[in-house]
Amino acid sequence: MIIIIGASKGIGKFLYEKYKSLGVKVLGTYNSTSTSADELSKVDVTDYQEVSNWIESNTESLENITLINCAGITYNAFAHKSDPDAWKQVIDVNLVGSFNCIRAVLPIMRSQKFGRIINFSSVVASKGTPGISAYAASKSALWGMSKSLAQENAGLNITINNINLGYSELGMINQVPQEFLENLVKQIPAKKLCEPIDIFKTVDYLINCEYINGSSIDLNGALI
Repeated sequence: MIIIIGASKGIGKFLYEKYKSLGVKVLGTYNSTSTSADELSKVDVTDYQEVSNWIESNTESLENITLINCAGITYNAFAHKSDPDAWKQVIDVNLVGSFNCIRAVLPIMRSQKFGRIINFSSVVASKGTPGISAYAASKSALWGMSKSLAQENAGLNITINNINLGYSELGMINQVPQEFLENLVKQIPAKKLCEPIDIFKTVDYLINCEYINGSSIDLNGALI
């Protein structure tokens, strides 16, 4: 079964609906984004106890788990003008939130000797981009965390990997003004944004390949 954290919009919503359409059992969460989907659960990923309680309430149905961490926020500001609290909130959601979800499911995965954990990192973790230091820090931190967790759990058939996503048709791209978006696409060697189906194919590949572990896959159209 698949658990998608942040399933009410963007990449999470697309993956949730895609796997549901394929007949896969999927659980999903949302937090700040309102949703009419009754099957999604409201969970604040920055609150470990809340995450843990939600996982515990679904324990009986959790088997052969794939956890996909899609919840994320950004904050745009040059560091010298930034609000430290807003900066920290990005770390709390994107990094600590991902860890909280992983921490809550790992004991179950370890007892079942199976697990797939997929985090969404970003091309900005390696490509210097002004004004998004909090987002870049949160996404690059996932690399080290995943490598460490892979070392701890690989012997139990549990994989932890990241997808370093470039600029896609989903997610936070809607925050980019049209004139900047056109310029952005010109910088991508593939000359287009990542299509949703390619995100799904990459996720599905990581679910089905048990020997890729502690890795980060670039899905960026050759943008470096």
